[in-house]
Amino acid sequence: MASIIAASVLALAAGAHAQLEARGFPDCTNGPLRTNTVCDITADPLTRAKALISELTLAEKINNTGSTSPGVPRLGLPAYTWWQEALHGVAASPGVNFSASGDFRYATSFPQPILMGAAFDDQLIHDVASVISTEARAFNNDDRAGLDFWTPNINPFKDARWGRGQETPGEDPYHLSSYVKSLIQGLQGDNPTYKKVVATCKHFVAYDVESWNGNFRYQFDAHVNSQDLVEYYMPPFRSCARDSNVGAFMCSYNALNGVPTCADPYLLQTVLREHWNWTAEEQWVTSDCDAVQNVFMPHDYASSREEAAAISLKAGTDINCGTYYQEHLPRAYEQGLINETDVDTSLIRQYSSLIRLGYFDGNRVPYRSLTWNDVSTPYAQDLALKAATSGITLLKNDGVLPLEITDRTKIALIGDWANATDQMLGNYHGIPPYFHSPLWAAQQTGAQVTYVKGPGGQGDPTTDSWRPVWSAANKSDVIIYIGGIDNSVEAEGMDRVSIAWTGEQLDVIGQLADYYDKPTIVVQMGAGSLDSSPLVKNPNISALLWAGYPGQDGGKAIFNILQGVAAPAGRLPTTQYHANYISKVPMTDMSLRPNATSGSPGRTYIWLNEEPVFEFGYGLHYTNFTAKIQGSGSGKSTYSIDSLTSDCAESYLDRCPFKTFSIDVANIGSVTSDYVTLGFLTGAHGLNPYPNKRLVSYQRLHNITAGSTQTAALNLTLGSLSRVDDKGNTVLYPGDYALLVDVQPMAYVNFTLTGEPKVLDEWPQPPEPTSQASDYFVGGYGSGAPYQKQIPVEIEA
Repeated sequence: MASIIAASVLALAAGAHAQLEARGFPDCTNGPLRTNTVCDITADPLTRAKALISELTLAEKINNTGSTSPGVPRLGLPAYTWWQEALHGVAASPGVNFSASGDFRYATSFPQPILMGAAFDDQLIHDVASVISTEARAFNNDDRAGLDFWTPNINPFKDARWGRGQETPGEDPYHLSSYVKSLIQGLQGDNPTYKKVVATCKHFVAYDVESWNGNFRYQFDAHVNSQDLVEYYMPPFRSCARDSNVGAFMCSYNALNGVPTCADPYLLQTVLREHWNWTAEEQWVTSDCDAVQNVFMPHDYASSREEAAAISLKAGTDINCGTYYQEHLPRAYEQGLINETDVDTSLIRQYSSLIRLGYFDGNRVPYRSLTWNDVSTPYAQDLALKAATSGITLLKNDGVLPLEITDRTKIALIGDWANATDQMLGNYHGIPPYFHSPLWAAQQTGAQVTYVKGPGGQGDPTTDSWRPVWSAANKSDVIIYIGGIDNSVEAEGMDRVSIAWTGEQLDVIGQLADYYDKPTIVVQMGAGSLDSSPLVKNPNISALLWAGYPGQDGGKAIFNILQGVAAPAGRLPTTQYHANYISKVPMTDMSLRPNATSGSPGRTYIWLNEEPVFEFGYGLHYTNFTAKIQGSGSGKSTYSIDSLTSDCAESYLDRCPFKTFSIDVANIGSVTSDYVTLGFLTGAHGLNPYPNKRLVSYQRLHNITAGSTQTAALNLTLGSLSRVDDKGNTVLYPGDYALLVDVQPMAYVNFTLTGEPKVLDEWPQPPEPTSQASDYFVGGYGSGAPYQKQIPVEIEA
């Protein structure tokens, strides 16, 4: 029977391409499904989805388990592509079709998340996500995109070498958790009946290695102890599942403690669905592309392709990105590795999701009225500029900024990024309506601009090939160098081998600054940390800014900051390390805490035991601020752990409110500016060693005028105060605590918790690790590609 099923699946797949050309929506008025309960809007999504799936043959079911579902033509069920991208705008991806001309030829391209994260503005993130989902719906209504978007990437950016760090908001787990909650709300909308789109939190979990020292993401086995896992890697995903009800998850390429994540029932069932109560019928898990294949090769976790497909499906991976399920589930069924109910479970989740999106419900869905007129509106374009401006971070300023620019000002604009266009977008981008490069923006100021691309990352700056640089600098009033790194050195599949400035850039900048005795401003681009200590120490470097990947209006955002049209208030979302830091910590070392035996100085600002170039949260302003915590002078407060927990009505104790601290922030300078109020917790409580400090709350205040005061509300929960023990339990400990305001504290308040430790969340214990030497894969990554077994590579714990 299964051989017949396999043949049927292959026959159905052969016609899939033609079917995919006509996606559209199901016809519940005149089509074959009109009498099926799936078209009954009074029924609940689960009942509707079950009614639909009951009409499919087993071969038809299996044929619709991949990221490209050909549908069922005989039932009038259209083809559907589950894979769309929208990391920072509707993006080029298998399910998105931009027009070559006319309507739908572009979409708003916001900054990369790493720069938006630097804004520390959750309302901004919600607004950006809302625009993205509006544009996504407009594309969908024109049959140019599906409704499921494989975003956000919410893995913490703990290692500066990671090529995909640009896709994340930064390194701090609380920051990521707060960011992603606002993002999901903006993407999925607040309609109680219909989701706007489905967001997908990825990559679950402990994924931050692409290709480093012979270790490839397809075979990497991340060894993570329970304490680090729950304390650092899991919180953003918990925020997605438990606190935000995200529609979908993506399991990652790597294994966790010996088990490939897409084949791990502990992760996908015990933690995700059971512990975090992610149990709605419309919530599903997709694999990363070909990650199910990687369960067999190179993870070598399954003995056959059929077993790899079967154990992934049964573990809870509902969709395979690729064709591996369609190719190998029929024979898995024949071998008794799966049954039809296993396939039904996944398909019911998928189609329940489409029902919640209104896929079957015609024009009664409120989002069906969105059109091309709702794409790249003036509001969206203004928001893209605001998002870029809000994240740009001032790292050094000797007073030269903001610049006074007139039509007589002569600017030497130099560097590989000085006329950047698509460089500004980073990865996972779409087609923007325009590129406003730094050169374009400089020319709009009316100044006399001389542009020289300069050294980029190559060559000797002392040779004649760089003569235009020196000539431009010689006749200028101010030198602006815009450089750093881009996707040629940090990208998906490509980790960095150095965190120093690339090529000869530092030499060029140094010579420009030291020789010409003119104000020299450096704008650092890219996501990953660069060792800018030579620029910080050089007194002839007047100013230094970081601008990440600023999107379609990046040039204008940069010059708005340089001119003072807007005041900088961004904060670094990652630690900026010295170049020699990476010689002390292998990328494969997933631990966070300093280790005297291995020589690791610790990871992120939370645990680092040496001075960085710039600390997480660092950022200067064009004005000066003071901060005062209301009531902080009334003496040290004491709180009973028993009272705090017994008085809470929350179903999850870590979400119980503790206290709201009101912070009065006064602008004592002369420039109107935003201010990001960062609240860090420190103290001797819980297990040793103690973290340096931890971000527990933040709020961005807007447009604080000179001489005025605004008040920030820092809301702390019992989870904010908790630590994680060596079993992964979240525990509220007695001891002394201090809340610090800002990186260099401008205010603080001390308090004490008394009583016995209280477990706020008991972590489900994993099975015993099965980690062993891993093989890596070099034969290609498509479904069915040949497996080339290599010499085993030991993964460092």
